[in-house]
Amino acid sequence: MESNAMQTAKVTFKGQITIPKAVREALNIAEGDSVLLKIEGDHAILWPIKKKPLLEFFGAFPATKPYPGTESVRKNVGEKRGEELSSGFKP
Repeated sequence: MESNAMQTAKVTFKGQITIPKAVREALNIAEGDSVLLKIEGDHAILWPIKKKPLLEFFGAFPATKPYPGTESVRKNVGEKRGEELSSGFKP
């Protein structure tokens, strides 16, 4: 499909549309994918959002401090929860 080709879709009474096959193929949109819609004036722009495996995000953000270890984290969480419970905190 040409990048400037226009396609139409009807809106149902529930406000739903079916993205035309040519558009889905051009944007590589598959069943279960999400799309992002951005309103610009009197029109909307659609971007496909692809699901990525969690491992693709490994190392994407720099660590702000070194990991203290599981036991240290458990101890810290236990202490914080104990403080909440002793101060009358109700979940």
